[in-house]
Amino acid sequence: MKLFYALFLSTIAGLSTMLGSLFIFIPVKNVNKFITFSLSLSMSVMLGLSVFDLIPEAMNCLKNIKTMYSLIIIIVIFIFGSSVSYLLCKNVLKEKGSSLYKVGILSFIALIMHNLPEGILTFMATYKSFKLGLSICIAIALHNIPEGISIAVPIYYATGNKWKAIGKTFLSSIAEPIGAILTFLLLKDYITNEIIGYMLILVSGIMTSISIEKILPEALSYQLKKPVYAGLIVGSILVLLNIIL
Repeated sequence: MKLFYALFLSTIAGLSTMLGSLFIFIPVKNVNKFITFSLSLSMSVMLGLSVFDLIPEAMNCLKNIKTMYSLIIIIVIFIFGSSVSYLLCKNVLKEKGSSLYKVGILSFIALIMHNLPEGILTFMATYKSFKLGLSICIAIALHNIPEGISIAVPIYYATGNKWKAIGKTFLSSIAEPIGAILTFLLLKDYITNEIIGYMLILVSGIMTSISIEKILPEALSYQLKKPVYAGLIVGSILVLLNIIL
């Protein structure tokens, strides 16, 4: 039963991302305001999670390493993650499509990389303690919804194709159960707290860079201040709830 619960909660946590894709079905009067709000919300959540969730969790995973060394490791891997983000952006920018579409694709790639270690973390936590795994599952589900928005909304409003937006969101969502399955089949004897910590730092560097360099400028390009502020506030509240949980 422990195995079933671990896989089940990892799957629920991942598929919660799909709830974000439902936002493309909301009828809106002002599309630009809605896109601006969605991008601002997504940026706030991705940036907040990177700084206040992923990095502290990584430091917790690296607590057996001397503080000075762990800080050096965090800085080096974070910078490497930012460099990976730069390469991702450079390659995605070569693709055809609007800047809004490219923001959606970058979010899609970053969140797949984000969801894989989350799936591993949820699986391992649930395997050890159902109560701990359930609390992690709820917290992840809470922040996965705006992450789904960050993929679905830009891609839908850039292409007008709902199925493409939903499909990309679904591919991102199943990265978590895939991470859990890989852990069970191949990695459970090799995954350590330190490896999870390294993965979390790498992802935080990628997400932070994409949030600041691509999502924020795209949100500001519509020159609508109120939706930006509203998105930042709502996103900050969601991050705060995630930390409390």
